[in-house]
Amino acid sequence: MIANWINNAPYAQLQELWWFLCSLVGSLFLFLTFVQGGQTLLWQVAGTEDEKSLVINSLGRKWELTFTTLVLFGGALFAAFPKFYATSFGGAYWVWILILFSFIVQAVSYEYRRKPANVLGARVYEGFLFFNGSVGILLIGAAVGTFFTGSNFTLNEYNFVTWTSSLRGLEAAFSLFNLSVGLFLVFNARTLGALYLLNNIDFSDAAELEERLRKAVWTNFKLSLPFLGWVLIQILPMDGFGISDSGEIVRVTWKYLLNLVQVPALFLALTAGLALVVTGVLLAVKSEARCGIWSSGLGTVLFGLAVFGMAGFNNTAFYPSKVDLQSSLTIYNASSSLYTLQVMTWVALLIPFVLAYIVYVWWSMDRKKLGMDEVKAEAAGELY
Repeated sequence: MIANWINNAPYAQLQELWWFLCSLVGSLFLFLTFVQGGQTLLWQVAGTEDEKSLVINSLGRKWELTFTTLVLFGGALFAAFPKFYATSFGGAYWVWILILFSFIVQAVSYEYRRKPANVLGARVYEGFLFFNGSVGILLIGAAVGTFFTGSNFTLNEYNFVTWTSSLRGLEAAFSLFNLSVGLFLVFNARTLGALYLLNNIDFSDAAELEERLRKAVWTNFKLSLPFLGWVLIQILPMDGFGISDSGEIVRVTWKYLLNLVQVPALFLALTAGLALVVTGVLLAVKSEARCGIWSSGLGTVLFGLAVFGMAGFNNTAFYPSKVDLQSSLTIYNASSSLYTLQVMTWVALLIPFVLAYIVYVWWSMDRKKLGMDEVKAEAAGELY
């Protein structure tokens, strides 16, 4: 049955399937930014060097997952929607270079922060971790915001990209809407980071650290709300860009609100996602529970699916052009060929096995909570 569907599915259905799969990877990345959020909390929640090492060791077990998922997201977009990849990654390359640079210095920091004869000092590498978790996530949010506000590019009949802004993507950071998306993701990542650390650390010898983490959950959640509210207030009445019956890109009033109404799954994902994020926060703040990361993490994934879905589904241009409306990209004019999507769908059947392996590895790493005993063991050989 699956083989028949893959081989005979309409082209449009495969395009929509791959937008969903790319959106799912992107949403999982948003959840995994708890690593970046935890990094920005380092100087706030760690009162001693031992507590600082405990936080970094905890995050250090998962930092590769965030970067790998970001690379997977880019690879999936390259294979499924190459025109978007060429337009955004080729035209807005300064913003993407800065994002990738922030992840490069993150990797270097985990490797060399506490190495013997570290001439820069541990605090410099901790600054790099803060840069990755603040500026890197802010710019990613600004890039996501361009799915709604558009970018400065044109495409000719040969699909050659001309970027009309000399800032090469950095202009996205000068939009209040885009910055609000980025700042919401920064504070949401900090909230998730505190929730993850609560779940991952043994606080038998670090009770004050636990108290500071619970306060950080509540503080950063409250800080995220104004930016989330501004994004929702702006996006619901925002004019979007749809595909007319003739195939032209046209401006549509209240397009994204219409997407929520006309595609009920998007509305359910948005509301359920926000409710789950709040539930996870309240579990950490109003009780002694340490499992809030799973509720808020799932909520972040659902929220991300709703955002990416609003941008691309229901005949919507997911990458509007501010310069030439007809150059705007949709999941139908930016995708790979039918044959390529069919082959990729066969490969995608392996995804459940990969996810099962990731779950097993995660469970294996987290069977024993990290405690001060590991920090003491670092005296013999640094881990991170």
